[in-house]
Amino acid sequence: MIKIIFKEHSGAVHEVTGTEGESLMDVAMNNMVPGIDGDCGGDCACGTCHVIVAADWANKLAQANGEEDALIGMTPDKQDGSRLACQVVLNGDLDGMEVTLPEFQM
Repeated sequence: MIKIIFKEHSGAVHEVTGTEGESLMDVAMNNMVPGIDGDCGGDCACGTCHVIVAADWANKLAQANGEEDALIGMTPDKQDGSRLACQVVLNGDLDGMEVTLPEFQM
């Protein structure tokens, strides 16, 4: 199991686990982490699963594709480390990863 730490904008923390190959969005939704809407079901079409990945973890992720970059570019809360949770696939290198949820989703 891979541990992921979700930090809400309010400061609430959710430590949950997922499995290799599962998306960060699915992990959040399966564990009822508030703040991840996932309106498109993980198809990289809506931007409602925006997360901010802590800097020390961002370099362990695959690069964002053009679709993800475009959607992130429209988000008012874009920051360094902004990603769509549906595009982040868990692997063993991400055990213990911390992500912050923005105040609002698009």
